[in-house]
Amino acid sequence: MAREIVFGKLAEPLEATQRRVRMAARALGRNDLAHAFGHVSARLDDKSFLVCAPRPMGLIEKGEPGSVVPIEGALPAAVLGEVRIHQQIYRRRADVNGICRTFLRNAMALSTLRMTAKPRDGFGSYFAPAPKLWDDPTLLRNDEAAAKLADMLGTSRAIVMRGNGAVTVGATVEEAICMAFFLEEASRTEVNVLAMNRPGDEAIMTAEQAAARGVTTGNILERLWEYLTRDDPEL
Repeated sequence: MAREIVFGKLAEPLEATQRRVRMAARALGRNDLAHAFGHVSARLDDKSFLVCAPRPMGLIEKGEPGSVVPIEGALPAAVLGEVRIHQQIYRRRADVNGICRTFLRNAMALSTLRMTAKPRDGFGSYFAPAPKLWDDPTLLRNDEAAAKLADMLGTSRAIVMRGNGAVTVGATVEEAICMAFFLEEASRTEVNVLAMNRPGDEAIMTAEQAAARGVTTGNILERLWEYLTRDDPEL
């Protein structure tokens, strides 16, 4: 029997958000969407957000707490430096309540060619005409660089960092990790198409087709969340 899927919301009890962030982090690790590095977060209110524990996301344990981080101000001592990316995005995007910073193998491979996935399939439609590329392979450990990346992201769902992973966002932390899954699937398709070496045979969605296909209604995200979190210890 399928379990009932209810995504989180602002102003829920802190422990409910802690659990959702842990499940999101583990889902990335367990589905080959992350390894030793990366982090996920969920907005708590207009002043703060919760980021997962600074550990390999797939190894975060049941009940292991994350850290509450101010949207404005210095990062707490125990928080990883690149979490300032989350700060800058939350400041600019009132529609974003979840952020995923992770390392997607195919998205990274494409980025080393300064390429990102085109909207060839349903997964790519969410990022049409293509995810933006942050053309700098260094870590973002100062506020100025993080602010520039957030500005480049703009109103998009994802930005790929050359040789350095990607950032995806959503209305919830659940949606943010679903977008990471979609981005990697779109990137896998792009890599496979490039391997075919068939110039002139491209079939790219139009803007209208991508807008019609890249929807989040119809239980799409709920079904994917159920898949990604199967057998999680905190179900």
